[in-house]
Amino acid sequence: MPRYVLRVEYDGAPFVGWQRQADGRSVQQAIEEAARPLARGDAVEATAAGRTDSGVHATAQVVQIDLARAIAPGTLRDALNFHLKPHPVSVLAAGLAPEGFHARFSATGRAYRYRILDRRSPPALDRGRVWHIPRPLDAAAMHRAAQVLVGRHDFSSFRAASCQASGPVRTLARLDVTRQAGEIVIAAEARSFLHHQVRNMAGTLRRVGEGDWTEADVARILAAADRRAAGPTAPPEGLTLTGVTYPDGLCPV
Repeated sequence: MPRYVLRVEYDGAPFVGWQRQADGRSVQQAIEEAARPLARGDAVEATAAGRTDSGVHATAQVVQIDLARAIAPGTLRDALNFHLKPHPVSVLAAGLAPEGFHARFSATGRAYRYRILDRRSPPALDRGRVWHIPRPLDAAAMHRAAQVLVGRHDFSSFRAASCQASGPVRTLARLDVTRQAGEIVIAAEARSFLHHQVRNMAGTLRRVGEGDWTEADVARILAAADRRAAGPTAPPEGLTLTGVTYPDGLCPV
């Protein structure tokens, strides 16, 4: 049974998240339903590199599906996009997976972007894509404080209570805060993240940008290993999965 790899983008707003749920439509469900006609009506299971939450977007999610018959990758891409209508999900590329490939477990890194629009006027064109904060933030101070979190740490202060990970220790490879085209962009990279980790870090860095907290406060929050010590969870609409990395030559898309 051939395994296919898909590179997918989607607007997370109308979905309950990546993972299939009993109540509400998920991105996983949309892709599985689109693939079913290509499997002659048999059920198809879609597995993603990262399980994004409700309202979180993706520009480069990696998904695997197994089909009982061979289909040319370009034909598979176009057929899936046809059956995905009208859902805001698009298969950008498709390829045949090499032996042993797994979209989730073969991944060696994941990258996320969090966007904050810090101006008085609300967004019109980017509504549902940014966290709107109606006051200017100090991006430079946010970046300095963010560097406290880079490295291998116990991230319990930034872990959701519902997180199912076996432990709170993660290695954060990058956490950059920059101002780009009138907004603040937080770029985060790690092998894996805890549930809500990026959104909780963004909520904490907002407090730094507003002048309420400093680098020393962020260090204190990290050391506390207590979710109650950190800032609020930033809303999902500002978050986008922007990349998944694999060992060289392993991922065909």
